[in-house]
Amino acid sequence: MKYTYIPRGVCSTKLDFELDGEIVKNVQFSGGCNGNLKAIATLVDGMTVDEVTQKLSGISCGMKSTSCTDQLATALKKALEEAKDEANA
Repeated sequence: MKYTYIPRGVCSTKLDFELDGEIVKNVQFSGGCNGNLKAIATLVDGMTVDEVTQKLSGISCGMKSTSCTDQLATALKKALEEAKDEANA
């Protein structure tokens, strides 16, 4: 299923990704540090939501309390919860 998330407190302005069950696919950031975010998207492709969130949750950027990768972890957790809620409805 495809998801869009609007990150908060970071340079990227939009985050699109797909979940195939709990597997992360096709992550795309809009805005932010282009090369770094393309690399992150490539690295997390095929990982589970749990693997990604364990590695990326809580990472900050400069003086910010969050980062694009922390926002990705947040988005993935929310999307997985939403998918589970829909499956149980």
